[in-house]
Amino acid sequence: MVEAVIFDLDGTLVDSMWMWESIDAEFLGSRGIEVPGDLQSAIEGMSYTENALYFKNRFDLPESVEELKGIWDEMALETYRRRVPCKPGAKEFLQALQKAKIPCGIATSNSRTLAEAVLESQGLKKYFQSVRTACEVAAGKPAPDIFLQVAYDLGAKPAECLAFEDVPAGIRAGKAAGMRVFAVEDDFSAGLREEKILLADGYIRDYRELLEYQSLQEEQLWELRL
Repeated sequence: MVEAVIFDLDGTLVDSMWMWESIDAEFLGSRGIEVPGDLQSAIEGMSYTENALYFKNRFDLPESVEELKGIWDEMALETYRRRVPCKPGAKEFLQALQKAKIPCGIATSNSRTLAEAVLESQGLKKYFQSVRTACEVAAGKPAPDIFLQVAYDLGAKPAECLAFEDVPAGIRAGKAAGMRVFAVEDDFSAGLREEKILLADGYIRDYRELLEYQSLQEEQLWELRL
């Protein structure tokens, strides 16, 4: 039985990861800093606050953590409002969960400003009973804190929750929370596909696979009733 379903946001529900490398390059480039080759792997799963602190310390930036978060929000906001789409089949899958009366939540490492912007622009807010950012808990992914918090919000036991994630740090966080985790394919993490498959309980290319499976199960059940 699944008591609740919890989604990461970026790269999992919405196709947004493509823009962050260019934002990092623009942000650091404006300060005369070249983007290190290990940057993306170093910050994977970090909360927005942890990310800002990492940048401040690694690149010796004069801005405060809150100022850095505000700069990134400003750089990304219009893109999140206008150019970030849902992943294929995501909205239809959410509609199916709503019809089945299964509560849903979001556990994102992004800022609340950007999360709210894309949920609003894509008409997704109505599907979620809890939206949490990793800045609201003690530690970001791969720590389980945010998944445990969202499960608590939804009144669900972690072991009865199904989580969806697109990167290894997020998959590890869901597993550490005691949840079953499905990995979601994303171009940004294409090079990590095998690792994601090994870590997760299942792997999907897009949510239409789950909708097709659900339809098949319903047809089989109807045949049995006949």
